[in-house]
Amino acid sequence: MKKASVILACVLGMAFWNSAAAVEMGIITGKEKGTYYQFGLNLQQLMQQHGFEVNVIPSDGSIENIYAVYKRPGVPLGIVQSDVLAFVAKLQTNQLLKNVAKKIKMVYPLYNEEIHLVGRQGIASFDDLANKRVAIGEEGSGTYLTSKLLFEVSKVSPKEMVLVGTDQALAKLKAGAIDAMVYVAGLPVKLFSENISETDNLKIIPITNKDVQQFYPVAEIPAGTYAWQQEAVPTVAVKAVLISFDFRTANCENVGRFAGILAENLGWLQQNGHPKWKAVDLSYSLKGWEQYDCVAKYAPPRQKPKPKDPSQLNPVLDAIREILE
Repeated sequence: MKKASVILACVLGMAFWNSAAAVEMGIITGKEKGTYYQFGLNLQQLMQQHGFEVNVIPSDGSIENIYAVYKRPGVPLGIVQSDVLAFVAKLQTNQLLKNVAKKIKMVYPLYNEEIHLVGRQGIASFDDLANKRVAIGEEGSGTYLTSKLLFEVSKVSPKEMVLVGTDQALAKLKAGAIDAMVYVAGLPVKLFSENISETDNLKIIPITNKDVQQFYPVAEIPAGTYAWQQEAVPTVAVKAVLISFDFRTANCENVGRFAGILAENLGWLQQNGHPKWKAVDLSYSLKGWEQYDCVAKYAPPRQKPKPKDPSQLNPVLDAIREILE
């Protein structure tokens, strides 16, 4: 009996120690059917094996995520589109947003997010959106800001830009209330895999506008990415970025440790997580972004940028400079 009591005490003691040692932190992501959220769940599963309790928080988009890592307690990590921070830093007149943008730091670059333009069969290309009704995401979302920039640089003017979330946009598209919808997310997108079939008579519309291609990397949605999409579709993409705020507290060390675990276990994520993990290059040099110094000592060596190589540039920064001149 005494021996059993000792064993029980040891087990309880170990459980208490593990609980006490666990680091709890939040990562703010995106809609629950989007790729950001799936990445968050993958990180939650990985970090659970290494003493971190990660709370995966859905959100309405990149603007909310930027502000959350700045202000919301217990949420030191978020995922945003690379062009959103550039947009905030360069185009916003709000001084608070500018100050926040200066303190946001990159943990790691993640993957290219393909711009999905889904619409009616009669629309042949992005340029055909002139005089059409297009859903561009909720105001403040990454999709919203990217859509605005797409139409700005291309000079294509839709009849109406409808500000609704992706679920509502798809419902409106199926009902014929709009002609097309924009959604920026890494493929395959769960919403389109699960909620569109061939009977809906929808298509992914090519984005080949030359002005747009000057500012965003050219990409492709391969044939069969979705069961209802038989042919490869040319599009453009924007890089997703894991971010933190420039904390000078214990969060600094915790974010650094988190980043180190992620780097050491990228292979596990690529094998067990969302297919987009296979496209992640943690050492990719993303122009216009500074890596958090709390992460740098745990991170793999970074590539030296090659200014003449377009793949090494953040073309949206150049796009915004053009707009402002």
